[in-house]
Amino acid sequence: MSQQLESYQDEIYLTGLTGTVPDFPADLSRLEEAARAAMTPQAYDYVAGSAGAEDTARENLAAFRRWRIVPRMLTNVSTPSYATTVLGTQLTVPFLLAPVGVLAIAHPDAEAAVAQAAAAQRVPIVLSTVASTAMEAVAAANGNGQRWYQLYWPKDRTIAASLLGRAQAAGFSVLVVTLDSRMLAWRPRDLANGYLPFLRRIGIQNYLSDPAFRAGLAGLADDGTDAAVLRWTQIFGDTSLTWDDLPFLRQHWNGPIVLKGILSASDALRAAAAGLDGIVVSNHGGRQVDGAIGALDALPAIAEAVGSRLTVLFDSGIRTGPDMLKALALGARAVLIGRPYVYGLALGGEAGVRHVLRALRQDFELTMRLSGLSRLSDLGPDCLHREPAAGRP
Repeated sequence: MSQQLESYQDEIYLTGLTGTVPDFPADLSRLEEAARAAMTPQAYDYVAGSAGAEDTARENLAAFRRWRIVPRMLTNVSTPSYATTVLGTQLTVPFLLAPVGVLAIAHPDAEAAVAQAAAAQRVPIVLSTVASTAMEAVAAANGNGQRWYQLYWPKDRTIAASLLGRAQAAGFSVLVVTLDSRMLAWRPRDLANGYLPFLRRIGIQNYLSDPAFRAGLAGLADDGTDAAVLRWTQIFGDTSLTWDDLPFLRQHWNGPIVLKGILSASDALRAAAAGLDGIVVSNHGGRQVDGAIGALDALPAIAEAVGSRLTVLFDSGIRTGPDMLKALALGARAVLIGRPYVYGLALGGEAGVRHVLRALRQDFELTMRLSGLSRLSDLGPDCLHREPAAGRP
């Protein structure tokens, strides 16, 4: 391996000479299977499950299988570099950790473990509003790491402004506003289990620690109801939001702003016209609209429409290094990884997350080099071949 790249692969082979093998799956597609045994059934279903019949979640994965990599031979890949800068954030490899809430259901060290592992591996995190650890504690665990903040825009604008102010004070540099979750979808697995972590005070820690949220608790819970949970149900998500509300974000955030959940070129163009800095092409991992377009299928048209005007990021369905390559070739500047690192967390806390980050990076780097690609600028649609979907002409 080139000295420019850390070789996790070589490290594993060398330790294997002593009879030691990795504690976690090297096949990243097996993370979910392994994590299932380490989690409670309710927690596993909450993380792995999606909306409705989970058709969108399956389509996300199928979309990647329809694109095949076309390797190029006799290119010089002896000194590769896959570093880039996205919205002022330096990436050694073009991926970030997507915002995933309620991580305490996967492991007691929760978001703090993820933040520590990410900082150690120089991977930026995007912290969810519904984290099970307050943002200031996550920032402390992340230390000198790079971090973005994801907002679920609440009905109460005072609370929204307070959350944004706290995030900036804690060193979060980019705001990611999720658009597709103003209400929770019909999720049969969670309904079958009667399980919603927020009603058990898991995932509302950023609210419990927020002065504006706490100020609204007065007078609630006279009937013995948990006042904080009741208040959270009243303010989470604002179904009245429109494009006309976006200036509020600029008034309360000094830095890049990204809209997450874009699946159409027309919405991407509206984001550009509104002066946003970036978008995330995403269907929330299939957790919101069952029957929606696979996120990867939406990416090429969106990248073509706004790639020169906005930073186009991608999530939903990435499990491996080759998946990363495909999304980048189709127009994403960087990708966000979600469920895989949660499964790593469930399997081994911080050590499990570190394994996933190192393995994913190595898988991506090796795939790039073996495909004859030494720079991100080498990537493009011509690196791929699209196969027809099953059953289609």
